[in-house]
Amino acid sequence: MKNPNNVQIGELAKQLGITTRTIRYYEEIGLMGPTERLGGGTRTYANQDVLRLKFILKLKQLGISLKEIHQLGEIFDINAQNFKTITPKLIEILDQHIAKVDEKMASLSSLRQDIVEYRVRITDMLSSQKQ
Repeated sequence: MKNPNNVQIGELAKQLGITTRTIRYYEEIGLMGPTERLGGGTRTYANQDVLRLKFILKLKQLGISLKEIHQLGEIFDINAQNFKTITPKLIEILDQHIAKVDEKMASLSSLRQDIVEYRVRITDMLSSQKQ
């Protein structure tokens, strides 16, 4: 029986700006729980499914790997979908990603300085050749 609050896969994909294939893939690899199906096999999603998918997409946007998201999902599901149970692991993962971003920023800053210094050397060399 169709729940009037549920949304079909195509509409959900459109709302979130992703493809239906992405949603199916997340289901296949176990990031999403089982979905309700209509008579023709069309997937429908309850509000909690939509919220979970939005959470997955946000974590992906932040650079969290599907493997790490899967770990969070397992903790969440094992603990009766209590958000407090994943918070310590989520904070740990976010802290690791902050450290990686800091490393990348330091590396890019160093690269920028190298490029600036190289540019100065080249312009100095060109200036001395013109004289």
